[in-house]
Amino acid sequence: MSVRAEVLRANAEYAATFGDKGELALPPARGFAILTCMDARLDPAKYAGLAEGDAHVIRNAGGRASDDAIRSLVISYKLLGTKEWFVIHHTNCGMEFFTDEVMRGLFANSLETAALGPDGFTDVGTGPGSAEAKYIDWLTISDQAESVTEDVVRIRSSALVPKNIPVYGYIYDVTSGRLVEVPEATEAGGAS
Repeated sequence: MSVRAEVLRANAEYAATFGDKGELALPPARGFAILTCMDARLDPAKYAGLAEGDAHVIRNAGGRASDDAIRSLVISYKLLGTKEWFVIHHTNCGMEFFTDEVMRGLFANSLETAALGPDGFTDVGTGPGSAEAKYIDWLTISDQAESVTEDVVRIRSSALVPKNIPVYGYIYDVTSGRLVEVPEATEAGGAS
């Protein structure tokens, strides 16, 4: 069953009270950006105290510093003036439950949605699949603190990122709602 009607109904209610939000400036008012996971349990507006227009929020699977995420962060700074960046991964992330090899195997078997069981993801589709998955680096996670640090280091070492932008590293705890700093990541992301 599609949720399209629900989404459009919610949008109509939202638009009815939109008020002066159409007047918000293009640059984020609080001057920072967050790179975080697309996981539906994460609400950056709530865990970081954001209102519309406050900050840029860049989301992808795992909150990883992919080329596209770095592109977005650089645009956020270069064109819209952000001065601080946060990399925020989270506990119990789906990107911890598989490897590149598993993902490639799942797609090779079928394009159907896989099932998650006690032993990880398994393919339940009938095929056909695709070999295209072998050309993608899925940026899976085996250790949260290590992946946050890796991403902060990757951002910090980009030739397009100015040295005066601090990049902080955190893990959001999905059981408590708390942001837990990864000191090694924040140290690696320090501004100079």
